[in-house]
Amino acid sequence: MREAMPAKRHGGLRQPWGTITAFLLPALTVYAAFTAYPAFRTLWNSFHKVLPRREEFIGLANYTELLQDEIFWRAVRNTITWACISPLVEVTVALLLALALYARIPGARFFRIAWFTPVLMSYIVVGILWVWIYNYDWGPINVALRALGLGGLARAWLGDPDTALPALIFITSWMWVGFNMVVLLAALHSLPKEVIEAAELDNCGWGAKLVFVVLPLVRATLLNLVVLSFIGKMKIFDLVWITTKGGPLWATETVSTYVYKRAFEWTTFDLGYPSTIATLWFVIVLGAVLALTRAFRLREKLEY
Repeated sequence: MREAMPAKRHGGLRQPWGTITAFLLPALTVYAAFTAYPAFRTLWNSFHKVLPRREEFIGLANYTELLQDEIFWRAVRNTITWACISPLVEVTVALLLALALYARIPGARFFRIAWFTPVLMSYIVVGILWVWIYNYDWGPINVALRALGLGGLARAWLGDPDTALPALIFITSWMWVGFNMVVLLAALHSLPKEVIEAAELDNCGWGAKLVFVVLPLVRATLLNLVVLSFIGKMKIFDLVWITTKGGPLWATETVSTYVYKRAFEWTTFDLGYPSTIATLWFVIVLGAVLALTRAFRLREKLEY
């Protein structure tokens, strides 16, 4: 009897749905108003020609036009190039910096702060700063090249179609290396000391210990950082808009900047076509992220 009473009492309790609803309703309302509804509205608009005070259903006409849009595919190529190169550069350099700090190089505390500082800046500040650095006449890069007798290499880095995109890729890599470094440094400090000490007892050199012990243990962190960086670069907008606005000659145009231009700068006044771009790009990004996640999934758990 005494053992059955608590179960009966527990079974008689009712879920406080009123309290649960009261706590969830504000968050769900904000989510529905600023995420769910805009996403649904964008999908809806992609099948319409949306003009001021008029909306006309046109079916798949926007998608048909989009498939023949050369500027859109140029933007897609630029964005994918950015999203594939920058994460690899960021994570690789960040790993090297994290290993240097983990080895306690002289001045490690100073370098940790210095390398992390760019992350604290906004894209607006970073964009303005690097526009000055890349300036053709008095930018530090060209001034240094001329001082070294390499004036022939000086150029308008953001004004040359051949160098504009690599210059912006370098900026984002410089900016986000510090964030990846801190995450990797935390992962390195969380490594099991028993495994590291066992490798040292076996006279395992630093290179072998890095390849066969450290990298496998931080593999999950590395892959997660690559995926996060990939997602961020697939929707890059701020830096491009501050520095080049997609120029010169569409050399730095990204999908996000092209959507903004078609929605608010072109004189067509049609919100249906940019909604089509946003919808198709959402599908592409979602598919790419799912593919990366599946490809990077660890097939076996590390045991230690």
